[in-house]
Amino acid sequence: MSKKQWYETLFDNYGKKYDEEIFTKGTIGECDFLEKEFNFDKSLKILDVGCGTGRHAIELVKRGYNVTGIDLSESQIKRAKEKAEKEGLKIDFILADARNLTFENEFDAAIMLCEGGFPLMETDEMNYEILKSVSRSLKRSSKFIFTTLNGLFPIFNSINEFHESNDIGEGATYKSETFDLMTFRDHNITELTDDDGNKMTLDCNERYYIPPEITWLLKTLGFNKIDIFGAKIGAFSRNDKLTTQDFEMLVIGEK
Repeated sequence: MSKKQWYETLFDNYGKKYDEEIFTKGTIGECDFLEKEFNFDKSLKILDVGCGTGRHAIELVKRGYNVTGIDLSESQIKRAKEKAEKEGLKIDFILADARNLTFENEFDAAIMLCEGGFPLMETDEMNYEILKSVSRSLKRSSKFIFTTLNGLFPIFNSINEFHESNDIGEGATYKSETFDLMTFRDHNITELTDDDGNKMTLDCNERYYIPPEITWLLKTLGFNKIDIFGAKIGAFSRNDKLTTQDFEMLVIGEK
């Protein structure tokens, strides 16, 4: 059996702790933005890629939307199902690899927020497989909304300083070892405590993307309108022009 990747180990037993992380606190505002992008059309079929513990899917279903959530982590999917059940909601949460989705022309929209799979993969090709797989799952006329790491940020700023300033003493801590300008990958050491109280140290690497790369990747997949903005947790907006100070970018692709 192949060795587990860091992102698989990370989410093995991290459902409850994940929901306590600071970056999961913007769900309501983010769903307000998504609703606007969906023109409040409750008939849309939405795919939530790398849905984690289901926070966006659950909130959107509460608001009357039809959402299917997929994630690679058994523990995250289990937690999502438990949360939905507690709220009395029926949601399809499916254990699946975003690179090999079995859907074809099924969804009107897809969301992939908070680094839902992309850009955690260990090669650029694998990250591209996620975009390709999601694109295949979408109907001919559709919208794909996702966030990803902004490659302009580490050129002008310190990743460590960013994580330190956002560290509230709880959850995972990140220490960037090297940011490689040739690959735009940040190699970092992540320390965390899982849901059973076990301490873990993971050797991670994440891919940062610059806007023209994202635009080109999506164009090759048939998206003809691509907008990229700065992504502020809980406050996504088309008014936020992407800058070198944005840690993440918000991407909206339309077919």
